[in-house]
This record gives sequence, structure tokens and C-alpha cells, in this order.
Amino acid sequence: MNSYDVIVIGAGVIGSSVAFHLAELGAKNVLVLDRETIGAGTTSQSSGILRTHYSVRENVELAQRSWSVFNNFASYLGDDEASCGLVKCGYLITAADDDKLEPLRGALAQQQAQGIALELLNPAQARELLPIASFDNAALIGYEPEAGFADAYLVATSFARGARRRGVTIRENVNVQRLLVENGRVTGVSTSEGDYASPLVISTQNIWTPELAGWTGVTMPVVPERHAVLALECDAAPYTYSMPVFKDLASPGMLYCRSYGGNQMLVSEGVVGEALQKSDAEQGDIPLDYVAEVGAQVAERFPAYETAGLASSWTGVYDVTPDWNPVLGRVAGVEGLIVGFGFSGHGFKLSPTVGRVLAQEALGLATDVSLKPYDLGRFQSGALLTGKYGLGAVS
Repeated sequence: MNSYDVIVIGAGVIGSSVAFHLAELGAKNVLVLDRETIGAGTTSQSSGILRTHYSVRENVELAQRSWSVFNNFASYLGDDEASCGLVKCGYLITAADDDKLEPLRGALAQQQAQGIALELLNPAQARELLPIASFDNAALIGYEPEAGFADAYLVATSFARGARRRGVTIRENVNVQRLLVENGRVTGVSTSEGDYASPLVISTQNIWTPELAGWTGVTMPVVPERHAVLALECDAAPYTYSMPVFKDLASPGMLYCRSYGGNQMLVSEGVVGEALQKSDAEQGDIPLDYVAEVGAQVAERFPAYETAGLASSWTGVYDVTPDWNPVLGRVAGVEGLIVGFGFSGHGFKLSPTVGRVLAQEALGLATDVSLKPYDLGRFQSGALLTGKYGLGAVS
């Protein structure tokens, strides 16, 4: 049986980041296993939005640290050819005079206190940045100039290439079938191509985390939830790369939008989606009634899009926890097991820092940020990380 110092399960954007950071921090014998190929699962379905706006303070710090990586990606990886596909266009968020107004006011103040570059705009100023939108009902508008979007697949593959260059072994199309545990201590994994020994396993299994729960007997509350993404085309009002990402807390679906392809609008809802009975990243059906419903919400904010056409669409699956925030760190009762799951739509934008802190935890180093708030035990203790806007991906 081949032995490794650390085994990482999953080569999506989180697992690839973990692998890179393990090697960067000095780990010499690391194995990454993925049931498919690097970045081919839910990572490839990401909308790629990068922002530091959260109503959960701890998430702001994770996102702030991660933004600095995305903003200097090639340098951070030590690879002149590495690219995250960053489009730095800024991020607008608005609320009407309703139940989201005071939560947004508090979250913006919190961001400013944490040192985030942030501006409060009036409707005319917002319209200058996003001229295709109407801000008639905007009671509060925040603008984060250091934000935008990038390509999650590029990030995952770049982290993986960086990990390999530092000696990490990545094996694709290998399915982990069981965690090997003796006397409460991890000893390795059993896979479709045989067993591998290791005293440390980091699981980044995403929507497949219920498998890990079954192997360990530890309750890990996470549900796979499907969300639809639409690409709308409106020749009269193209959504260009220079226009900011937009979050509309005033819409029923708390819509988020960004430029797609330089002229189309990528749009999706930031609320609870379709719970799946089993973990499955395959594409799902998007009913025409849903397209019409989202289209009507878009037209309320972007009047010209009342006549927009549907250029393309796809679905993505979130690994959703009860409070819509991730679980990070060690698992009590299973020595040598570290997890990162339940990102609930936040995974990509937090991936550089999450990968680093999970690697630090595995190697017994002090973590850049405390993992205590993200501990699995919070679901029993009641110390939840619930966002101020209610359940949904903005958190």
C-alpha cells in the first residue's frame, strides 16, 4: 500500500487550493484524488463572482484575503502563465426601503470597519456605473470598486498545476469509496484503484460530503441544492465588461447579475433552490415558467430587458448547510480528518484563503483566521453563522 503524509479528497477549486497550499507550506508527500477531473464538478458551474460583501463578519475576512490573491494571481502562484480570468468591474448592491435596508446598512458599515474599500452612492452615481439599470426604488446603494468576477475552472487548474510543480500527486478518475479508520484515527482511504495509507485526510467532497458522513458515522448536515443560471441577450442594452456586478436585494429572488461574454447578462437568484434527493452535478431542467419569472424580475430593474432573449442556461449545485455557511476544520471523534464543505455558493470566492487555512490546520500551524466559528459543532451548540438577509447565497 502506498503511503502519503496527507491525502486530499476532491480536486475542485477548494481541493486544488488546499493541495497547492500544503506544498507551499512545506508538505512533501501529498496525494489528491478526484472521482472525475480537476475542476470538472460543481467548480465548472460557478458564476465566478468575486466580492467581499457579506453580512457575516468572518466571511468578509476570508473574502478580503482571497481577493488579494485573485488580484495578484500569477505572482501568488509563482507562475507567469497562471490566470484567474479576473475582470475587475466593481460590485453594486442595493436595497429598497424594506426589511433588507437595515441589514444592508449594518453590513456595509461592518465592511468599512474591516477596511474594505467601499462607497455609498446615490441613484445618479449608480446609474453612471450601470446605465442599463433603473435605481428608482433604491434606498441604499453600496459600491465595492475592488470586486468583479473570474473563472473558477481556470483557478482550480492553475492551483493544481502549481501543486504538481511543487511535488503533489494528483490522480483523476479515482473514486474514494471509504475512509479507513482504526481506533478513532484516520489511517487512509480505500478507492476504486486500491488503498492508500495516510494519517491525515482532508475532505473537500462538496455535494458528496454525505458519503463521508456515512463512512464516519458523524452527522454532517449538508444538502445538495440545484440553482439555475440564465444568460440573457438584449441588443438595446448590452451588459458590458466595464459594468459592475449587481446584487439586487430589492428583488424577490435577491438576484445577482454580471456581464457574460462582454454583452450578455448572466443572472441567477440568491435564495433557496431545488433540494436534490441525491448528490448529482448533472444538468437539470429549467422550466420555462421559471425563466419567465426571473425575466420579469430582471425587467423591473433593467427595463430594456423586458424584450430580452434567452441565449443560454445551465444549472449548478450548491452544498448547503443549515446556516448557508461552510464547515471548516477538524472533525471531533475522528483524529486526522479535516473537512471543508457546505460552501453554499461561496466556495470559489473564498477558495484561496480556505485552501490555505485548511492546509495550515492539517500541518499543525497557526491558521490565518480562526476556524472556530466554522466548526461542525455549531449546529449542535446553536452558534450559527446565519446571514442578516435570511437564507441565501449572499449570507
